[in-house]
Amino acid sequence: MLLKIDWTKLLMGEEDWVFLVEIAARTLAMYVIILVGLRLLGKRGVGQLSVFELVVIISLGSAAGDPMFYREVGMLIPVVIFTIIVASYRLTTYLTAKSSDFDTLVEGKATYLIRDGEFSIDNFSKEGLAYDEFFSELRQYSISHLGQVETAIIETSGNISVYFYPDEKVRYGLPILPELFEKAVFRISKAGIYACSFCGNVEKHPAADECRCKRCNRKRWVEAIDAKRVR
Repeated sequence: MLLKIDWTKLLMGEEDWVFLVEIAARTLAMYVIILVGLRLLGKRGVGQLSVFELVVIISLGSAAGDPMFYREVGMLIPVVIFTIIVASYRLTTYLTAKSSDFDTLVEGKATYLIRDGEFSIDNFSKEGLAYDEFFSELRQYSISHLGQVETAIIETSGNISVYFYPDEKVRYGLPILPELFEKAVFRISKAGIYACSFCGNVEKHPAADECRCKRCNRKRWVEAIDAKRVR
C-alpha cells in the first residue's frame, strides 16, 4: 500500500499559500526595524560588543522572530519591544558613562591574564579559559612562548590585548606550541631550565624524579625556550 503524502500540508502546515506573501511583508518590515534599532545602538562591530550589548542584540533578534511567522502576533508589539530595549540601552550607556562603579557592574573590567611572562593564576581561573583556547589566541600574535609576553589582558569585549618584551629582554618561558607543550613531564631526566605547565614559572632544575614549582606547588614541567618572536 502506497503512502499518500499531503504535500500542501507538509509544506504549508495549516496556513494557505497567501500567507507566504504576508510572511514576506512581515519579514521585510522586521528587517527595516532591526536595521533602525542597530543604527540607534551605535557603530561598534560584533567583535567589539560587550556581554551587555550582545544581550541587547539577542533580545532584538528574539523580538523580531515571532512577528515574522505568526499571524496572531501583531506588528506593533515588536515595535514597542524594540523601543523599550533601545531606550534601556541608551539609559544604561548614559549611566555607565556617569558612574565607573555602574560601568564595572554592567560591563565588567579588563583582567590581567599574564604578567611578566607568567600566568596571573587567580585571574585566569576566574575567566574560565581553557589553556588550549588561550594558547590559540596567543599564537595568532606569532607568540611561541610566554617569555616573549610582558602582559596579556582580556578586555571587556573578550578580545585579548598583548604587550611584548623587546627582543633584547625576551626571557625563558613556557612554550605554547602544541608539539612542545605536549612534552610536559613529571620526572626531569636532564638538568636544564624548565617552566611550570600550570603557572608558567621558570626555574633551573637538576635531573630529579620530582620537582615542585615554587610558585604554585605543581610538579609538571616543560623545557623552557627563549626564542625571539618571529614577525
